[in-house]
Amino acid sequence: MRRFGCLGLVAALVLIGTAFWAIHDWRGAGPAAKDITIVVAPGSSLAKAAERLEAAGAIRSARRFTLFAKFLGSGAGIKAGEYRILAHVSQARILQLLQTGKTMQRLVTIPEGMPSIMAQERITAAPELTGSIGRPEEGSLLPDSYSYESGATRRSIVDRMQRAMTAYLAKAWAARDPGLAVKTPEEALILASIVEKETAKASERTTVAAVYSNRLKQGIPLGADPTTIYPITLGKPLGRRILRSELEAKNDWNTYKMTGLPKTPIANPGRASIDAVLHPAHSAALYFVADGTGGHVFANTYEQHQANVAKWYAIRRARGEM
Repeated sequence: MRRFGCLGLVAALVLIGTAFWAIHDWRGAGPAAKDITIVVAPGSSLAKAAERLEAAGAIRSARRFTLFAKFLGSGAGIKAGEYRILAHVSQARILQLLQTGKTMQRLVTIPEGMPSIMAQERITAAPELTGSIGRPEEGSLLPDSYSYESGATRRSIVDRMQRAMTAYLAKAWAARDPGLAVKTPEEALILASIVEKETAKASERTTVAAVYSNRLKQGIPLGADPTTIYPITLGKPLGRRILRSELEAKNDWNTYKMTGLPKTPIANPGRASIDAVLHPAHSAALYFVADGTGGHVFANTYEQHQANVAKWYAIRRARGEM
């Protein structure tokens, strides 16, 4: 009887030791020496995901991981997606990650004022996306950062950007001020793209919008340099001064040689520029010119504007730019 008692004690100690080892192995540091990215395909079983984890070096044994998950895990199912497994993370944490579905998020960012030709290039260059896209319709993308997972299509990203713009423009248009120079959401988008390209200073947007709104109402050409550049580069930086021949060119965008708005937007405007056009400042200004500090100075009359231009030229000459 004493022998059986000793054997029972030994068995109990072995069992306890095994349990402690299992818990330590389950919750202890994993073998990965660096961060690892794995993709769990839709419909994958835990065993299949464990094989991927072992092959990637995130765990030591797929069989042991599956067994421990059964007895020590929560029992919840795992979710498909791309996951970043941090270096030396435990098996317990890996299972929790797969169960909560906290997948790795990639971002593609379209900044305010980016023309569609550059947006196309950026989306095309984004890693882990699939398929190809043409140049999106100008002004149809809402600038923002958009998350995606590996394997998503570029077309789906563009669709999301365009849905976001459609939704925001509709909401903003519904809340617009009365008596605007623009008569349709499409016209608002065109004017917002010009405002976006003319100033990067947030405090100026509504005044710039007011200048162009006043000009539209009075039938004065907008005279906006960015619209002249657009048919030359499709919105990319010109990299030089505008030529006299380009200022004289007659086309659907050169607002020096036409009244009204250009044919299309000249970039993808952000929310703030759209809002500025729909809620312009109460200003009688018809002109503006750079002030040398990154902003602009505004004028109600041509005479005031000419004096402001003279000051700007003096600043440029002092800088050696003229």
